[in-house]
Amino acid sequence: MTVVTRFAPSPTGFLHIGGARTALFNWLYARHHGGKYLLRIEDTDRARSTQDAIEAILDGLNWLGLMPDGDVVFQSKNADRHAAVAKELLAEGKAYLCYCSQEELAAMREKAKAEGRPMRYDGTWRDRDPSEAPAGVDPVVRLKMPQTGETTIADEVQGDVTIGNAQLDDMILLRSDGTPTYMLSVVVDDHDMGVTHVIRGDDHLTNAFRQYQLFVACGWDVPTFAHIPLIHGPDGAKLSKRHGALGVDAYRDMGYLPEAINNYLLRLGWAHGDEEIISQDQAVEWFDLPAVGKSAARFDFAKLENLNGHYIRQADDARLAALAAKEIGDVDDAGVSLLTAGMPGLKERAKTVAQLAESAKFYLSRPTFPLEIPKAAKLLAGDAPKLLGDAAEFLESYEDWAEESLQEALRGWAEERELGLGKIAQPLRAALTGSNISPSIFEIMVVLGKEESLARIRAAAAQS
Repeated sequence: MTVVTRFAPSPTGFLHIGGARTALFNWLYARHHGGKYLLRIEDTDRARSTQDAIEAILDGLNWLGLMPDGDVVFQSKNADRHAAVAKELLAEGKAYLCYCSQEELAAMREKAKAEGRPMRYDGTWRDRDPSEAPAGVDPVVRLKMPQTGETTIADEVQGDVTIGNAQLDDMILLRSDGTPTYMLSVVVDDHDMGVTHVIRGDDHLTNAFRQYQLFVACGWDVPTFAHIPLIHGPDGAKLSKRHGALGVDAYRDMGYLPEAINNYLLRLGWAHGDEEIISQDQAVEWFDLPAVGKSAARFDFAKLENLNGHYIRQADDARLAALAAKEIGDVDDAGVSLLTAGMPGLKERAKTVAQLAESAKFYLSRPTFPLEIPKAAKLLAGDAPKLLGDAAEFLESYEDWAEESLQEALRGWAEERELGLGKIAQPLRAALTGSNISPSIFEIMVVLGKEESLARIRAAAAQS
């Protein structure tokens, strides 16, 4: 059997971070078993589905590297097929026409509420002769659910889950206007797409029992179900915007790398020993459903930031320079080249691309004096300007413009004046970057080049 998984979002908004994890788990499971991973856009709710949301979902999946094997399936295009299946079930006596009015259904709801139980359709038209149908009422089509016994879902994550069939009312397959319901559409599409494993959030677990019965009624193989616990906030409450329930695009805008997001989402509810940093190849090799936990995972921005910092340090310098340049805006090719050269030192301190871009700005523009950062301005107080002027004069005649050579030369220069290297290094930092925090000043001097470095040092020296 070839494993086939699917991710099936509704295009009513952005690609939620929880949806991204579901897509990732489906992608990994298919890759782990040498199978196929498919994408179905469940756009049957035409009133709420939007093209912008579809594009946001596809853009987010593409950024994460989770695009499907094959064409995207749009559920709305299969409506005729869904309706045809319902009509087949009707012809076989496995479904029936229900002529209950809205008033009758409202009465059932009120009765259930008064008795303190969930609303279930009471089967009024299950065995009635359609000749008794009232005039002017367009019927719905309902599936004849089993009324006795139990249904057990052998869930790959939750284990065996059993409910009494008396809890399952006869669900609607076709609405009174002839349009198929979500439950019908999902089952027909899963069958037609050859889906073997349905991996999704555990908020769909109750749907699985109804969908199971529909698969059986149609005479189709029931896929293997795996219902993943949802993601909660750090406080254990349902994930909200304040916790991080944002679109994938928001994480990209905040400066996270896709490989960091994937690694973090993988570890939300799944584990492989104590491994925290897991490459894509390792994830494909190791991922399987038995290792998915049954408890809700907790979203932690601090852990995500730390993980993102790791991936930034591992990332290609040119790639990071391009991302930082985009964040800064209006950076020409020469500026990108400068950022690329300075990236080895810059990326050691950054945890997001936004931080990286902010720390890189000094390469693209000279500091403006007096400095706005108080701690940096303090470094240029007292005799610092004169020291900078003297250092500039010394460096003017120095030819070996390389990191180690510059460090040794300035150390020797400082010792001749009975100074520690820090006495000149810190004013140099402020002069070159306008800040009190930066990569190695010797790396900065090499990246900027001799002419630009001396120009900045002399500009700072002139502040005396």
